[in-house]
Amino acid sequence: MPRQASSAPLLGLAHSSLAGAGALHRRIYGHVRDLVLNGRLAPGARLPSSRGLARDLGCGRNAVVAAYDQLLSEGYVEGRHGSGTYVSQVLPEERLIARQSRAARRTPSLAMNPGRLSARGRALAALRPERPRDGAPPRAFTPGLPELGQFPFDVWARLLSRAWRRPPESLALHGDPAGHRGLREAIARYLCAVRALRCDWTQVIVTSGAQQGLDLAARLLLDPGEAAWIEQPGYPGLRGPLMAAQTKLVPLPVDRDGISVAEGRRRAPHARLAVVTPSHQYPLGVTMSLARRLDLLDWARDAGAWIVEDDYDSEFRYAGRPLAALQGLDADRTQGGGTGGGTGGGTGGGRVIYLGTFSKILFPSLRLGYLVAPPELAGPLARARAALDDHPSAVAQPALAAFFEAGHFAAHVRRMRLLYGARRECLLEAAERHLDGLLELTPDQAGLHLVARLAPALAARMDDTQAAARAAAAGLATPALSSYYLRPDPGASAPPEQGLLLGYAAVTEPEIEVGIEALARALA
Repeated sequence: MPRQASSAPLLGLAHSSLAGAGALHRRIYGHVRDLVLNGRLAPGARLPSSRGLARDLGCGRNAVVAAYDQLLSEGYVEGRHGSGTYVSQVLPEERLIARQSRAARRTPSLAMNPGRLSARGRALAALRPERPRDGAPPRAFTPGLPELGQFPFDVWARLLSRAWRRPPESLALHGDPAGHRGLREAIARYLCAVRALRCDWTQVIVTSGAQQGLDLAARLLLDPGEAAWIEQPGYPGLRGPLMAAQTKLVPLPVDRDGISVAEGRRRAPHARLAVVTPSHQYPLGVTMSLARRLDLLDWARDAGAWIVEDDYDSEFRYAGRPLAALQGLDADRTQGGGTGGGTGGGTGGGRVIYLGTFSKILFPSLRLGYLVAPPELAGPLARARAALDDHPSAVAQPALAAFFEAGHFAAHVRRMRLLYGARRECLLEAAERHLDGLLELTPDQAGLHLVARLAPALAARMDDTQAAARAAAAGLATPALSSYYLRPDPGASAPPEQGLLLGYAAVTEPEIEVGIEALARALA
């Protein structure tokens, strides 16, 4: 039986007042949008025909057609050839958040009353996660997600079982606030060998991820109101810890050499912190040049400031060897060179706090990361960690240490690098076939996503938030590049770049082909 149009809610529109300011089609659009957001029109519900609704409203059909076109362009509804117009099954993420906030207002509680939150609390609660966190399978082309089907969970299960079948009493009691020693030693050896860090295991502090590492550093090093440089555009997840520390955020533009140190010296020369992604800037994919790295280190020394280096996906480089970390360059300059490498080698030093995470290498719910502190900060950071939440969970740490020691970690990285490289090529080839004149992809040599800038012809018709909404209506996750900009930015000299982020790591090659075709249809 064919699905009947959900005309009942819209018939109420015929009896409501359409008088008011603004064009008639905008008022019709607003009423239908509200019906979608408050749930009276469910996903998949069929709307009345434009001719039928115009008859019910007693208005010209052109006004209804214009309203439907606007709803379609913003992703609230979707058209099916020869069938009609339906409420989108997957609404744009920002619309879903709006629906949830409306529901919260209908059922207010003491805990969620905005009047009960501090100014800092309201700012934190307003932050939106980069990815949906409902546990649903990833959609093409969600950026930053690894391929989970290739992870050796059977090996992982054996290592977990071995660690906890008859654990020593020390493992079951309160642990070291800096983390399990075996894991810290494994991380230090790996970073010295692969990323050219200068550190030993006593400088490694296990965290639940890069955000907790930054949170520790910000709490320890910054007083309320002090300034921190951040990249513009940049990873939104790093703003929350800085905002929680009541830091003044100073967004600095990113050019082909990385964050603009000259602009930072002009706008906030006495900032206490700079948070950067030098090996592979997120989201633009820029690699910070050697000259810019040296300039950044010189500023930190001159200002007595600290640099937080977020090295979130350096393992996945598809041309040449991974670039050396900023921390190693800083330590070499501080110590006048030296060999370093390996646990008990060089002890680091200088102004750089190095952050890493296993979420993008292994799997996100592992929630394990680390920071490498300069020697004089390692002890204070560990004591601050103990004061805040005692110590990290020890459940997965011994298994991860064994995963390193047995060579499984290095083998997994090698497999994933080959797999992601092939998927990257597939994405570029599919985009060349289907997205010509719509999106222009930058062939980045590293990472888990590509930036697709709006071609001039498409940019003349819509901005990147509208393009992302159209993609979402087609069941795709392609965040708008402009959403990674901190706004308002009174120091900005140019508007945000326009583009979409296309993640490919968690998408199979057949899914990439189908997804790119769907994206082309949505944008065309």
